[in-house]
Amino acid sequence: METISLTIDGKKISCPEGKSILQAAEAHGIKIPKLCYHHSLKPFGACRLCLVEDEQTGRLFASCVTPAAPDMVLLSDSPQILKHRRNIISLMMAEHPESCILCNKGNRCHLRMIAAQLGIGETRFYPMPNYKKLEELNPFITRDLSKCILCGKCIRADHELVCAGAIDYNMRGFNSRPVTLHELPLENSTCTFCGTCVSICPTGALSANAEFVGTPERESTSICGFCGVGCSLTLGVAENQVVDVNPSHIEKSVNDATLCVRGHFAHDFLNSTQRLTQPLVRKEKKLTPTSWDEALEITAKRLIEIKNQHGPESIAFLGSSKCSNEENYLFQKIARTIIGTNNVDNGGYMSGRLFLDLVEERTDEAGRFNFFAGPLSGLEQAEIIFVLGAEPAQAAPVLDYYLKRSVRKGIPLILANSRKTDLTGSASVWLHPYASSLSKQNSLDTFYLELVNLISAQLLGKQGADTSFITRFTSGYEEYKTQLLSLDPETTVKKANCDLDAIKTAVDILAGKKITFVVGDGVMLHRNGKEAMEALLNLALMTGSIGYKGAGFHILAKENNLVGSWDMGTVPQTLPGRLMISNEKDRHTWEKAWKAKIPDTRGLDLFQMIEKAEAGSLKALYIMGENPLRSLPQPDRCLNSLENLEFIVAQDILYNETVAGADVVFPGAAFSEKAGSFTNMEGIIQIFSPAVSPPGNAKSDLEILSLIAEKMGFPEYRSTHEDIRKEISTTISAYLDTAASKHPIWIREKSLKNDNQAEEQIRFSTVTSGKETLCDADYPFIALFGSLRFHLGSGTRTEQSKRISVCDSKGEIEVSPIDAEKMKLIADDRVRVTSATGEIERKVTINRNIQTGYIYIPTAYNQNDARSLIHLLPLNDASSSGWDSCQVMLEKVEDMTMGQ
Repeated sequence: METISLTIDGKKISCPEGKSILQAAEAHGIKIPKLCYHHSLKPFGACRLCLVEDEQTGRLFASCVTPAAPDMVLLSDSPQILKHRRNIISLMMAEHPESCILCNKGNRCHLRMIAAQLGIGETRFYPMPNYKKLEELNPFITRDLSKCILCGKCIRADHELVCAGAIDYNMRGFNSRPVTLHELPLENSTCTFCGTCVSICPTGALSANAEFVGTPERESTSICGFCGVGCSLTLGVAENQVVDVNPSHIEKSVNDATLCVRGHFAHDFLNSTQRLTQPLVRKEKKLTPTSWDEALEITAKRLIEIKNQHGPESIAFLGSSKCSNEENYLFQKIARTIIGTNNVDNGGYMSGRLFLDLVEERTDEAGRFNFFAGPLSGLEQAEIIFVLGAEPAQAAPVLDYYLKRSVRKGIPLILANSRKTDLTGSASVWLHPYASSLSKQNSLDTFYLELVNLISAQLLGKQGADTSFITRFTSGYEEYKTQLLSLDPETTVKKANCDLDAIKTAVDILAGKKITFVVGDGVMLHRNGKEAMEALLNLALMTGSIGYKGAGFHILAKENNLVGSWDMGTVPQTLPGRLMISNEKDRHTWEKAWKAKIPDTRGLDLFQMIEKAEAGSLKALYIMGENPLRSLPQPDRCLNSLENLEFIVAQDILYNETVAGADVVFPGAAFSEKAGSFTNMEGIIQIFSPAVSPPGNAKSDLEILSLIAEKMGFPEYRSTHEDIRKEISTTISAYLDTAASKHPIWIREKSLKNDNQAEEQIRFSTVTSGKETLCDADYPFIALFGSLRFHLGSGTRTEQSKRISVCDSKGEIEVSPIDAEKMKLIADDRVRVTSATGEIERKVTINRNIQTGYIYIPTAYNQNDARSLIHLLPLNDASSSGWDSCQVMLEKVEDMTMGQ
């Protein structure tokens, strides 16, 4: 792009051609006032405060909408411009209420700041009061439109960034204001309560509905502790508490000006009364407060005793996909070198980690091909997007914004899902199973696998294979091709239980394109999930959708550090840096670094830990930052299993179901109270610092682990997060120096585009057919499980948010209108759902997007009782029916008070 030169306020500057005057000025530190402009929105030119003057002609330009031209000579603060700005601000203030002292925007109000810069204390015009009703109808957003200056930023952010379309201008002139359709309350519109409008509003017209009012004492940048997108936050702090959360508005950060309802409004859980503030030990069957020294002494002594008596394999360590990279690294290091066990896992087992494991197994002997698509911004440059089993609008809303923006740019999107979602209306084709009949087999079991097999086979017939890529980088293609073509189309269509015409349409769109895949729990927790993921990897190889910018896989990570905990080796089969325990060379790398012997056998995963505790061979479990008694299926079975253990350590920030059963409890620090780093789903390491100190006597998990290691005779393990990063980067060259890069990458991206020949080739896997579950007439419905945007995971943290707990959504079970009519159900009727493993009761809601024969049960609500319906069996095992759905019976619970 050609560079042009111009002069502003006597300073000669340059900028790329096509940039606006305002962009050019700001890039060189020249500050021009503005109210309607934001770098992530299309320029609007409404406020006219960003005027600049052409020094030669005296013409005035709105700098945000005027392109910079060569040899321009401009002034940004001439007397004429200052006069115009003062008039504009004075007119705005004449209509603005005089309530700055009480306004929640306080000293962050842009109108107030610009007025102060211009020396305007009060308007010189007659007041023009424009009172509007204060709206506080929901727990998230307060609207005081008497303070609205009609900059349009809220409307443009809603349409351009979030793509919700919830608000727009209504009325004209003095009565103009941003409202919902028919001026309904926000909760009755398409608003998702992401809060983007609140954070982008320059005045107090929109503000967070919060107990704290005014300007925080200070602000600190951090990283969101919820889903795997890894949004950049600005935390407002007052009296050592986080009282306000906003997006950091850092340009080119993953979220920029956006957040979701959890990221913006659910962080009040940090101030919950259920926070752990001091160590606890079990005395006479009761958890009792104690000193740090006693708690550490008991823990070190009991772990060593159990190791000596029963061997290191009798102890397991459950780390956390929510704790930092540094904490997970030290956690698994203690397990492997002090205790001597590979029985290490984390909560990622319950979300996307098994797909990461599969990719690593497939690529470990093939030069570590990069199957992952990289930054989410690449979605907006993709050739085509294929979303399978994912509901990003609920689980990772910022990813959903990217997808919808991509569609608006003309990028085709294929959606495969078992029910209508927020993304269905944006899809070019929606592939879904037919309504359930449950005649003989549960065809949902085979939907994703057979669908991908069908698409792959039909792409072959349309020359959809990238033969150049296949020849250079793969092996086993001819065998794979033969297996695909040998599939019986009629049988495969029947097992996919999907409309063949829709599949053909999808194939026509996919043919000849590099595919960007977005994969969610619907596939990863599915009965045939492993086989479906193998089929997707084959499809990616066949189409050459690997190693090219934007193409590859995005794994919808529900936990903020799912990737980081995997990278750090908090898993049973790999060491830090994704080095395989079964590989002697990999193992020796860390044995040399740690000066310790590492067991050469794979350890127990999370399910196996429960199973071995149940059998009595596992004696102790150290749990850091996870709540398995609320997260895992069949919680009663899990509780009985943990009660078999001789010793349990729970290290957490909140008192929860798992903490209640522990023998020793350590109070940890939340992300806002410590330093460290998270690795988001893009593979980007993001460093954060403490905004506040931990409550009471709580400590960071890294400090707790260092103290335990010291008590066990290893004082050299006492480390800061900087020490650990240096230790990792010294051993693993792929781990970049995070202090030297703003957005460091954990595993370097590898492009295959310019390679003449790969050193290693990755093999196509065998084409398989799905296993079906025989239907049980006693359980005639299929229950689908999933998240709603208000909660995440099991709801351990979001349940402690006051705002989330009082919102309208109560996790009602969704039923189709046809089934509701058959059962004589109306909204808010109470129903009982029964499976082979348990039952729950909740209210019902009628949803026309649910197909007959299916019901939808939101997870995380009511202590996550939905998990009791699912059979606890290992994921991706032949015996498992999956964790995303199950067969159930649905019956209406009659109101016993009627007629009394």
